[in-house]
Amino acid sequence: MIYSRVKFKWALVILLALLLITGLVSLNLGAVSISPAGVFRTFFGLGTQQQQLILFDFRLPSIILALLIGAGMAISGVILQGITRNELADPGILGINSGAGLAVIIYIAFFQNAAGSLSIINTFILPLFALTGALVTAGLIVIFAWKQGFQSIRLVLVGVGVNAGLSAILIAIQLRLEPQDFMKALVWLSGDLWATQWQYVWALLPWFLVLIPYTLYKSHTLNVLNLGSQLSTGLGVHSNRERLVLLVLAVAMAGLGVAAGGGIAFLGLIAPHIARRIVGAKHQVLLPISALLGSLILLLADTIGKNILSPIEIPAGMIVSIISAPYFIYLLMKTK
Repeated sequence: MIYSRVKFKWALVILLALLLITGLVSLNLGAVSISPAGVFRTFFGLGTQQQQLILFDFRLPSIILALLIGAGMAISGVILQGITRNELADPGILGINSGAGLAVIIYIAFFQNAAGSLSIINTFILPLFALTGALVTAGLIVIFAWKQGFQSIRLVLVGVGVNAGLSAILIAIQLRLEPQDFMKALVWLSGDLWATQWQYVWALLPWFLVLIPYTLYKSHTLNVLNLGSQLSTGLGVHSNRERLVLLVLAVAMAGLGVAAGGGIAFLGLIAPHIARRIVGAKHQVLLPISALLGSLILLLADTIGKNILSPIEIPAGMIVSIISAPYFIYLLMKTK
């Protein structure tokens, strides 16, 4: 017990330090490079007007969004793996990301012109559309997979099927878009952190400030559910009801992440797996470490994508997929 607590504290300190270093590097690099000394001067109000514009209006909101989306996707993956008791469960594989993405594409295709692409209304409606799409998708998965309660294999298989169907509908709607909207949707679906403005940070931040602490509060319930339905019921936990509550939490965080970050695949899969190898399967420590790992992976991917072929930017989701695909294949080979 003491050894596990020490491992958790060390992992926490190391990940926070890596996040700080990666954040500083992300502030330094870009089309316009700013030295570390210039970054510190700007934070204390001594930088040039150009440096203030670049740091405060572009790079800082992008970093905060990467931290929020990465943490949300990772926690969503932990919850889905916990309630399905399946190592391969993640918001992308189960179709939740596709549902949120389809809702956003429908918004772009039919409602965006009415609201105005850069309006304040658009800022707050987009997350609601994504959240609604994710919740409707989760509802369909539960309805089709329900057979006298939750069965993890049925849930995953139905999720894969729903994901395939929604992806086909999504492509069909994309083909009807105007060329400009089509390119915007294509880049967004690749996992581009496009919403790099403070208004999007303020739109998403309240949701995550409520959902993440509540999920941490539910960590004990996740531990009990991992013991199986019969044993968890014997311990006084209403397993089906709690799984539904946790599913809504996972879906909400994934949907909000998709609204601002697009279709970022595999992040909800690999972050929990790496965290589980570091601190074990106890959700009181697994959830916060997974959140920090998800934030670190996405921030690192965003920094690499923006600078490796500068001035051309590669969507962060593509970098995450390139990193994660070999690990996903390894998990498939390992899983019985």
